[in-house]
Amino acid sequence: MGKNKDKDKEKDKDRQKEPFLTDIAELRRRARKHMEEGAVTEGYRADRDTVIKLLNEALATELVCVLRYKRHYFMAQGIDSDPIAQEFLQHANEEQQHADQIANRIVQLGGSPNFSPDGLSMRSHSEYVEGKNLVEMIQEDLVAERIAIDSYSEMIRYIDENDPTTRRMLEGILAMEEEHADDLASFLADMDKDWKRRDRTVS
Repeated sequence: MGKNKDKDKEKDKDRQKEPFLTDIAELRRRARKHMEEGAVTEGYRADRDTVIKLLNEALATELVCVLRYKRHYFMAQGIDSDPIAQEFLQHANEEQQHADQIANRIVQLGGSPNFSPDGLSMRSHSEYVEGKNLVEMIQEDLVAERIAIDSYSEMIRYIDENDPTTRRMLEGILAMEEEHADDLASFLADMDKDWKRRDRTVS
């Protein structure tokens, strides 16, 4: 019994001697090697080209969402339009922030953010659908948000632990897209309740 305790103590001492991180000298050597690659070090485990491609598709998706929300903001009309128009504008601004975050991360990874209008709608996961009235506008925006939620969820699963910085950024964007979807779904539900409460009998 005493011998086993001694062995356990020796193992604990050995664990304490083992470095928690890579040897400091090795970390310094890695940092100086390929300095032109900036934030991308030898410890980066993801397929960088694939991640940049996915991020450029996400960038296009966000830009299309900005354009659609902006149009809906200016075109929203009707008795319930003012608070909804303000929501469209807020969403447009938040989608622009997402686009800026994504573009910045692409540059950090050594890529080039694709802002070209040529092929923008083809690169985007969501569609640019204008909607003929307020209800259709909300519906189209909700569809786009649901597409974004699925897209970002798949990207996060693909990246996993191979690029923690990109994953955390996408998780933050995903959380915001889920909030947007909830906002839009609430507007549709409220409008439906209001319509059912109205007296539509002919006087």
